[in-house]
Amino acid sequence: MSANPANRLRLGVNVDHVATVRNARGGVHPDPVRAALTAAEAGADGITAHLREDRRHISDGDIARLMAELTVPLNLEMAATEEMLSIALRHKPHAVCLVPEKRQERTTEGGLDAAGGHNHLVPYVARLRDAGIRVSLFIEAEPRQLDAAHALGAPVVELHTGSFCETRSGATRKILLERIQRAAAFADQLGLECHAGHGIGFDTVAPIAAIPTIQELNIGHFLVGEAIFIGFGAAIRMMRMLMDDARLPPPMRPVQS
Repeated sequence: MSANPANRLRLGVNVDHVATVRNARGGVHPDPVRAALTAAEAGADGITAHLREDRRHISDGDIARLMAELTVPLNLEMAATEEMLSIALRHKPHAVCLVPEKRQERTTEGGLDAAGGHNHLVPYVARLRDAGIRVSLFIEAEPRQLDAAHALGAPVVELHTGSFCETRSGATRKILLERIQRAAAFADQLGLECHAGHGIGFDTVAPIAAIPTIQELNIGHFLVGEAIFIGFGAAIRMMRMLMDDARLPPPMRPVQS
């Protein structure tokens, strides 16, 4: 089954943790650029890579190679620092997603405080936009943060879905899903393109993918982990199918077992 192309939800595949495995031992294997090319062949609409201050996974060389070899858009995740801004302006990826970054965290924890960090973020958003780079802010599904993103002039927001995906409480999950649904609708009212990501897997993608005002999902760690069992391309094709099925009208959606 496939969704109406006009309502097709884009899939961005994050290859950070292919680089994590490579860096655990050193050398060049597994290659995140090869993973990105495999993802594109398997149905990814774009590739995401987070260049962190400490270079714990993706390296500067990876970004250069991704820019040179990809035939789909590159979304560069980065902190709002002068070092990262200079790298983004040098490479000019299709998109930059500004994210919070703490040296001690294992992965990005929570959304960017666009409201509290307004004055700091203003020049970064402006300089990236002036360079023709699509700017996204990774934020919590909160009206205050959406208002701030709009005020900053960022055309895109990515809603943090980690709390929804990680909870095992059905009641809590319902509350968190409704929060994401309201935020996505509010983003649409503000004229913001709405994406979502963090922690999404096969068992959590459908409710997020079914939200009509979300236009893109960014998924990485789960797909890299699932690749151990079924292969990277197969994991991406399965995710693509689940996303497409979630966009079908309810009578046409497959029954979940």
